[in-house]
Amino acid sequence: MTITAQMVMDLRKRTGVGMGKCKEALSEANGDIEEAIHILRKKGMASAVKKGGRKTNEGIIGIAEIETAAFLVEINAETDFVVQNDRFKEFLKNICDEVARTSPISVDAFLQQKFSKNDALTIDEYRADIVQTLGENIRINRIKEFKKMGDHSLGIYSHMGGKIVCVVAIKGASDQEALAHDIAMHVAAEAPEYLTPEAIPAAVLAKEEEIARSQIQNKPFEIMDKIFTGKLNAYYEQSCLMNQKFVKDPSMTVAKYLSEEGKKTGKTLEVVNFARWQIGE
Repeated sequence: MTITAQMVMDLRKRTGVGMGKCKEALSEANGDIEEAIHILRKKGMASAVKKGGRKTNEGIIGIAEIETAAFLVEINAETDFVVQNDRFKEFLKNICDEVARTSPISVDAFLQQKFSKNDALTIDEYRADIVQTLGENIRINRIKEFKKMGDHSLGIYSHMGGKIVCVVAIKGASDQEALAHDIAMHVAAEAPEYLTPEAIPAAVLAKEEEIARSQIQNKPFEIMDKIFTGKLNAYYEQSCLMNQKFVKDPSMTVAKYLSEEGKKTGKTLEVVNFARWQIGE
């Protein structure tokens, strides 16, 4: 019987087992999904199959760095009790090491890679082994790479033991990691959604403008534009990183603070990228 990609995907959704092993099991079962599940259980993945549907709301965001890049890796579990377990922390470290070593293009591709410390296993099979050991569903949720470039500085800030991790990239100098770290700490505290007003999607901005206009309908005509502009500026100050008041010096915006720090070094500094990851998002 021909094993289709959809059959493999359906089995993977039901079991949480990697694509390659799902395809092998379906081939062995001649396309019978229930028999394929039975085969996976017989091959030692029973715990992973049974627990694969459980929600994973806890976890840690790991950080891996090499000379050319930094990586964020979110790994989830069902309870904080397991997250604090040494075996889980060892798993997180091993996964971060593998990500740094191979720079995977996606989580799915990463799961099919061989585990360098035991090449008899794929990463997903290694994950399944940890599931059996710890007795909870464990999931590698997302991976992101941040390139390190010659005239850039990268700052990483981890908060609450890896529950929130933020990354900020500054263009214009390669020795401003401390400044980038401070702005990453600001991102953790203030949770901006966009870098600048120009980065706000047109549909989102149109909705905010609609809301602002509806709130000034009864205002005198001659001051409507001023109130409208004020409401939009307030929205920018809330949602855009560069427009927010800097947490370490609320007398100036993040953009102003960055400019002042650049003047001290004689360089033009610009935040070109940021990320704020929180467990369970």
